[in-house]
Amino acid sequence: MSKFTDFLDKQLSMRMAALSQQRHLIAVRDGVISSLPFIIIGSLFLIIAVPPLPAEWAITMWAKAHAAQILIPFRVTMFIMTLYITFGIGYNLAKGYQLDPLAGGQIAIVALLLSIAPNILKLGNSIMAPLIGIDDGTFMGLMMPVGAESMEEFRKVSEFYLPISNLGGHGLFMGMIVAIASVEIMRLCKKYNITIKMPPQVPPSVSRSFEALIPILFVVIIMVMLTLVFGLDLHKLVEHAVAPIVKAGDSLFGVLIPVFLITFFWSFGIHGVSVVGSLARPVWEVYLGNNASAIEQGLPAPHVAPETFFQWFVWIGGSGATVGLVFAMLFLARSTYLKTMGRTCFIPSIFNINEPVIFGTPIVLNRYLIPPFIIVPLILAGLSYYATVLGFVRPTYAQVPWTLPAPIGAYLSTGGDWRAVVLVLINIVISFVMYLPFFKAYDKSLYLEEKNSSATA
Repeated sequence: MSKFTDFLDKQLSMRMAALSQQRHLIAVRDGVISSLPFIIIGSLFLIIAVPPLPAEWAITMWAKAHAAQILIPFRVTMFIMTLYITFGIGYNLAKGYQLDPLAGGQIAIVALLLSIAPNILKLGNSIMAPLIGIDDGTFMGLMMPVGAESMEEFRKVSEFYLPISNLGGHGLFMGMIVAIASVEIMRLCKKYNITIKMPPQVPPSVSRSFEALIPILFVVIIMVMLTLVFGLDLHKLVEHAVAPIVKAGDSLFGVLIPVFLITFFWSFGIHGVSVVGSLARPVWEVYLGNNASAIEQGLPAPHVAPETFFQWFVWIGGSGATVGLVFAMLFLARSTYLKTMGRTCFIPSIFNINEPVIFGTPIVLNRYLIPPFIIVPLILAGLSYYATVLGFVRPTYAQVPWTLPAPIGAYLSTGGDWRAVVLVLINIVISFVMYLPFFKAYDKSLYLEEKNSSATA
């Protein structure tokens, strides 16, 4: 055990820590995290538009009648999450390279928008089209009627618009690629002095703007050539390339593998969510965006495993589903130390904060508690996966604050499915029962140590 621990600490731990600090992964992670306020707010409006209440209630009928208006905040927040995430990735990667972060975010946005081929919409006799709310989910572009000299001509011309489906979870991988590529072009221009330098007397904000001019020109030319000249549908190409990953991540093994890795790394003091989440979170965000879009259109949610699935059905009380262990410490501990830990950790655990449990109990490098810490979440993940696949519980599609107690979070993230609450309670009982024998063995060893120490004193 000692040799195994040394190997993990010196070999695996160091390499995983280095991976979690990789510049591009940090930028992707921070970019996704920066969009969470928009995703949460959009989710709330989605829940309001499709309230978790009986269909015959007046408020439900009112929401259905006004769904188009209620969903406008959703469409400009969560529905186009890739727009915000792409800016965040470009901003954070430029910051990591000590470039102008604002220019990094903006150049990423222009690359993303140019990756979307504009479509043409016949306005017919309409004087103007709505900004948001077209049935196929589109966002109207600027009205630029070429050659229209009068309102009569304006009514007859064709207009361009950008389909915003590629600005949602559907286009997230494309957003990641263009954000990283655009900032790398910025970096190379800076490295080889392919920039416009202004005199020292020029204000810094103006100077930074001119420094970004050539990189932006390169990015625009490249994207125009790919999208308009060669007619490539970059989003479809990327979609086909990552399809195996997306499909695998939504399978049983795709659920179990990240659960195992997160708890495995935590067991040896490595922040498992930081390591695994940096790689898996973009896929999870695609699932969440697709589920939300499907619910908005009145369709079944297609994915089982957004990050909200893990948050509310697996990580109850935090990584390792330690809520069962905390209940055991609170009510059954004989040792003074674990009694104190139970009282200390109970409130944070209710709100899914379990660093005190992981490092205080401790679970890290604890031969008594590592086995259930890894096994319990795997069982909860498998049970919850099949409960969702078989239709016993609705898939999660709304992002709500992760600090909510699990039953409330599960209820809201599934759009008011009471069965999700039942599943959470069942999982809590399973967590308690499975932690119990391991906890008792650990508690007994601490109790005997305390007893011997007091006798010696």
